[in-house]
Amino acid sequence: MNSPAHLIFGIAAFGKPDRRAVTAAAFAGALIPDLSLYLLAGWELLIQGTDPEIVFGQMYFSESWQAVFRIDNSFVIWGLLLVAGIMARSTVLIALCGAALLHLALDFPLHNDDARAHFWPLTNWKFISPVSYWDPDHYGHIVGLVEVLLVVAASIYAWRRFTGWAMRGL
Repeated sequence: MNSPAHLIFGIAAFGKPDRRAVTAAAFAGALIPDLSLYLLAGWELLIQGTDPEIVFGQMYFSESWQAVFRIDNSFVIWGLLLVAGIMARSTVLIALCGAALLHLALDFPLHNDDARAHFWPLTNWKFISPVSYWDPDHYGHIVGLVEVLLVVAASIYAWRRFTGWAMRGL
């Protein structure tokens, strides 16, 4: 899914209108699984001036980039952190990990050739889905429409829950 959709879903599912730290943690948890891609690609595209076809056609699939993605996209790591948050009764850590796990759960069935190793460090196996959130060769045009509809629904839900203009603007 697209990162803005993950942010909306994370805030809608785990944000608390009366708890800024929890909502910030939900936002961060929804973002972190994609953050490394933005940092790596941003560096290459904006600072190094690397051609986008090289960045997303070669570098994305390189072992060094995939090694980073294994960490921030691991159900195992986020799951263990969630257990720690539950044991510590930390609503902030629970929101962070819950939003990250929601992100991974939504990504898992929607990546074809760009799949990630979601079960690292147990395995480097990747689920190559027949469906993609973006690739029209793998139903991306249909998934994209469903994503938009779900984002609108989650946005309406969050809009009703969060009455402050800052959160509504976000």
